[in-house]
Amino acid sequence: MAVDFHQLIDRNKRNSVILMVVFVVLIAAAAGLIGQAIGGDWAHAIFIGAVATVLSLIMVMASYYGGTSAVLSMSRARAIAKSDDPQLFNVVEEMSVSAGLPMPRIYVIDDSAPNAFATGRDPAHGVLVITTGLRSKLTRDELQGVVAHEMSHIRNYDIRYMMLVAVMVGVIVMMCDLFLRSLWYGGRGRRRSSSRGGRGGGGAQAILMLLAIVMAIIAPLLAKLIQMAVSRQREYLADASAVQLTRYPLGLAGALAKIAGDTEPLEAANRGTQHMYIVNPLNKTADWRSGLFATHPPIEDRIARLRALAHEYPASRAE
Repeated sequence: MAVDFHQLIDRNKRNSVILMVVFVVLIAAAAGLIGQAIGGDWAHAIFIGAVATVLSLIMVMASYYGGTSAVLSMSRARAIAKSDDPQLFNVVEEMSVSAGLPMPRIYVIDDSAPNAFATGRDPAHGVLVITTGLRSKLTRDELQGVVAHEMSHIRNYDIRYMMLVAVMVGVIVMMCDLFLRSLWYGGRGRRRSSSRGGRGGGGAQAILMLLAIVMAIIAPLLAKLIQMAVSRQREYLADASAVQLTRYPLGLAGALAKIAGDTEPLEAANRGTQHMYIVNPLNKTADWRSGLFATHPPIEDRIARLRALAHEYPASRAE
């Protein structure tokens, strides 16, 4: 599978900038519409939109510079040194050289469930996270396949793009949820105010309120669908990129089969970080079938694609 990585990296960088701009504009517009629907005048809507713009800019910057620390904290990951696991560091160093990347920081999650993910805003600030279960249950070739997969996410700038997508989805869901809750707690007062405003004003207000409600219901769903679709595409590409780094597709194929087949739950995972892992840690069985809300492609499909590449590389390797 021929991949132009320079073109891919440029596209991901460009998409990250576009995503930040679109995110700020959408949040401002949505907040303005909701503010107008609740407040009943454009001055109130403009004020709400301006506040939302400032807050969204702060959130984007906080995510860009502090998102990695937040993810590591949520995942209960701890940093390790080379003296703690020389073989692991050796594998990561090999893949760093092969990918032409700086050596990422290595963190470990103390959990027997095998899994891994990468994070950071760029390769210079890349972080590789694995569980102790992954380290103990995989062979060296399988471990190398997983590391190569995550290094591919770092090289392709997927880590930055997916971090920003996660923030966008989270803020949209939070804002829409607050608006819908406000309808329940403040609806009576708004109805009295609307009735005093006259029939014409009440009609326009009702239309705006209906639009705001529809947007509040649909927006989180659409944002989540976009997040899942983007995640699935990047997992396929990272698998193919990992094969180019290791030149041994069966290593990653074996690792995916072991991770997906392990029944132990990963307690540190949550809905905000599940899309970052090499295999969805919250619902592994869902990865074996396609679905609109699946965070990853079906494992069965990923393994089949990798095994199909085996004829292009040496059929066996020493463990």
